Amino acid sequence: MAMSDTHPSPAPYSPTFRWAGYLLGFAFGGFFDGILLHQILQWHHLLSGLDSPSLADIRVQVLADGLFHLVMYAVAGVGLWMLWRTRREFGGDGADRLLFGTFLVGFGVWHIVDAVLNHWILGLHHIRMDSDDPLFWDMVAFAFGIAVTAAGWLILRSSRNGGGGRGALAASVLAVAVMVAGPVALLPPAGISTVTALFPPGTAPGTVLAAAASVDGRVIAGADGVWIIDVPDRARALGLYREGAVHVGGSLFPIGCFSAGLS
Repeated sequence: MAMSDTHPSPAPYSPTFRWAGYLLGFAFGGFFDGILLHQILQWHHLLSGLDSPSLADIRVQVLADGLFHLVMYAVAGVGLWMLWRTRREFGGDGADRLLFGTFLVGFGVWHIVDAVLNHWILGLHHIRMDSDDPLFWDMVAFAFGIAVTAAGWLILRSSRNGGGGRGALAASVLAVAVMVAGPVALLPPAGISTVTALFPPGTAPGTVLAAAASVDGRVIAGADGVWIIDVPDRARALGLYREGAVHVGGSLFPIGCFSAGLS
């Protein structure tokens, strides 16, 4: 006689129920950005990065922020409508974990899309317009989006495998902590301002000197593409990626995949 499975499979859920969570998370990601960064901290407005006299008026900037929130309200409204249509599914086994997981994925994807599209491709704004190195803060926001998306994915994976909600939540919190704290841990200790920059083979020394000068640094030593550069403002070391470096030891991110097009 076959033994029954002690871990019942999660109830099947419609794509509409899943998309309700994705859309609600995406909309709340936009609300988080707009309320905290636009209004409370006032680090930027939606169109702060556009150099146009017609956009310099604060009333125009606030209007753009309001229209942005209106779009987020529309996205949230669609998500709520989908959730209402599938309300009977919410009583199923694992529905709460599934909805929470899809919500986190949507929330994290908003920050990824915002960083790639609005910060780097369209150049509408940066996280901190008043920063000497806005790329640093854009990268922090991008890492935050990756971490939250990964946390949601872990919860969804646990739901598919019939795992417990507490274990999935603990794993998700740990993933967020590791993915956010990990890049910060790559920064050199306080009081150390030197970084190791790797440039492509054949890079002329003059190019490296110019790159160091662009971040207010100075070259200490180097050969065969590996250079030791003193950068008093450690956060500005990320700017070496914009000047052609493919790796900057001790900076926030060890790859220069976004260096092209960020100058």
